[in-house]
Amino acid sequence: MTRVQEPSATDASPDAQPDANRWRALAVCLVGGFMVLLDVSIVNVALPSIQSGLKAPQTDLQWVLSGYALTFGLLLVPAGRVGDVRGRRTVFMAALGLFTLASAACGAAPSSLFLVIARLVQGLAGGTLTPQISAVIQEMFAGKERGKAFGIFGAVIGISTAVGPLLGGLLIALFGDAEGWRAVFYVNVPIGLVAMPLAWRLLPKPSHAEAGRRHDLDPVGVVLLGAGAVLLLLPFVQEREWPAQKWLLVPAALVVLAAFVTWDLGYARRGREPLVDFSLFSRRSYTFGLSMITVYFAGFTPLFFVFTLYLQDGLKYSALAAGVAITPFALGSALAAGLGGRVVHRFGRPLVALGLGMVAAGFAGSVLAVHEVPQHGAAWATLAPLIVAGLGSGLVIAPNQTLTLSEVPVPRAGTAGGLLQTGQRIGSAVGIAAVGAAFFARLADSRGNFASSFERGIVVALAFVVASLVLAAVDITVNRRRQAAGGR
Repeated sequence: MTRVQEPSATDASPDAQPDANRWRALAVCLVGGFMVLLDVSIVNVALPSIQSGLKAPQTDLQWVLSGYALTFGLLLVPAGRVGDVRGRRTVFMAALGLFTLASAACGAAPSSLFLVIARLVQGLAGGTLTPQISAVIQEMFAGKERGKAFGIFGAVIGISTAVGPLLGGLLIALFGDAEGWRAVFYVNVPIGLVAMPLAWRLLPKPSHAEAGRRHDLDPVGVVLLGAGAVLLLLPFVQEREWPAQKWLLVPAALVVLAAFVTWDLGYARRGREPLVDFSLFSRRSYTFGLSMITVYFAGFTPLFFVFTLYLQDGLKYSALAAGVAITPFALGSALAAGLGGRVVHRFGRPLVALGLGMVAAGFAGSVLAVHEVPQHGAAWATLAPLIVAGLGSGLVIAPNQTLTLSEVPVPRAGTAGGLLQTGQRIGSAVGIAAVGAAFFARLADSRGNFASSFERGIVVALAFVVASLVLAAVDITVNRRRQAAGGR
């Protein structure tokens, strides 16, 4: 197996003593990360409660979901850049404070329009906070400890994504169908208030050299990248709501993003600091890792979307029961992510490929289980396949993050992490749109056969997972050929 060696440029000096607060600082970061990633999925099961509590129209409900995803993806790269040049502690605390305030506003929303606006702000705060976490890990950890830290972060990503429906269902069961959705948002407030002073105390301060240096935040690049991201994401997050002309936004997005690339390359040639240092993509580990995880999230994320629809709308499970049914995936992901982070330096990319193969096997097993047991025993029938898929996912997300960022210099860690998260958000949006389209098309053709629709949707998701496995296999092959050529 291939051992992964991290270039010394990305690590602290060998003589430097590690920060004594690094594990406590990581814990604070992960609390914030758990909150913002949880809110990606927890609201899914709360939509019926929101609709009954606020008499919300369907379009507003769609924006409660898609608005968060849209604004979350908007600021990932610019926020990573600001954290790199202004201090990650400052940006993390500002984002955490705004997220806490927006969560309180969501919980107190008197109307669906107010809730939509508060969710947009919540997404902006979440997108600002998230890239600071990977950057802090890059800054405070080195070598095998960094892999372990990313393993824990990967476990948090997996758990927060998968446990959202369970926690949301539990809160709604405790506080009632009409108003239980408010608790889904209020639960963030005390956590945020406790985490903010701890973040100020434990997260690293900017170095004196960085604090005294003038930085260029590239405002034109920020606007171009933000506009391109919005134009690209909008037709996917609004796939079911807007007419077919929405897809014209995709070529428009590509034009804007091409303008962004041209601008930033020219900006760098003029000796300025561009928003994105495109030399990042000269590192094969970064380019392959970013591409692979983007495609993987297009297959991984829609599982929760279509499984929840199948259980709640098709089999009439309660929100809590649907959340419990998806929990095996979360448990498997949490168990494997910690292990993957510890052994990734030993096995490298083949470990990620193994995880992708397990996810593919789990997805295929879920299709077979639902085909054989399409009625109320479906949750039990999918138990084993979901555990396998969860274990595989734990071996994908955290190890890939370690490998992808292994050659990234620490001063660029926030920007690199923001790009990685942006790829995941774009992948999620594309995957949910594609899998959702297959699900609802089959539902219409089959006159309400939810089991058949679930099978169709997961087959599409499986295709994305297999595509990501192909990318990982190519990376492994290229790496082995380069090693063989170097050994001659």
